[in-house]
Amino acid sequence: MSLLKNKIAVVTGGSSGIGLATALRFVEEGAYVFIVGRRQVELDKAVAEIGSNVTGVKADIAKLDDLDRLYQTVARKGKIDVIFAGAAFVEKMMTVAATPEHFDKTFTTNARGTYFTVQKALPYLNDGASIILVASAGKNKGFPGRSTYSATKAALRSFARTWTSELKERRIRTNVLSPGAVDTPMFDDQFPSKEGAAEARKQITAMTPLARLAYPDEIACAALFLASDLSSYVAGIDLPVDGGLTAV
Repeated sequence: MSLLKNKIAVVTGGSSGIGLATALRFVEEGAYVFIVGRRQVELDKAVAEIGSNVTGVKADIAKLDDLDRLYQTVARKGKIDVIFAGAAFVEKMMTVAATPEHFDKTFTTNARGTYFTVQKALPYLNDGASIILVASAGKNKGFPGRSTYSATKAALRSFARTWTSELKERRIRTNVLSPGAVDTPMFDDQFPSKEGAAEARKQITAMTPLARLAYPDEIACAALFLASDLSSYVAGIDLPVDGGLTAV
């Protein structure tokens, strides 16, 4: 199928993990994709892996000038049909140990950065476009060490409700995608040792009814649904893709 034929998509956090898997899936379905990331080396690798119909843009969503430059670059190709807002910062930190720097970096990237990723895209979006905000199943749980991260992801859920109302005249749909634990480099990077990461995998597997972590492409397939006309009557929802973690 070509569910996104001739569509233009922007994927933030697109150089690895869920974002890269989503970019690959979008290109396979006919889209031209702009992937966004902070590290040029990783961007170049991702562009090479995707192979065609892709442009890498080095940008930090926490920097408004970078977002302006991103959309000026995309505008040379055309209007945007899909925004996949997947860039995020995660740092496990117990509340008793949290610093203002930790709090500010988490909120500046995840909440503020995502907000302006969408706000600055609005003049460049086609009517009928799809906005996908990547949250987390953790926003509905009380996982220790996730107070700031989960709060930023809860903010995205609120953004989606408001934008669904604000953008209805343009038929722009905003939805939230909430993955559970996903087998990506970001998962392991949260822990100070391989042993710590392995223990976390064991604990999450035990909590999840499907008894494993997700594969990145499983999240990408859900993103494709929300990006395409398959979800043409879906707006303002929070779609959990978490193996049943938050359902039971």
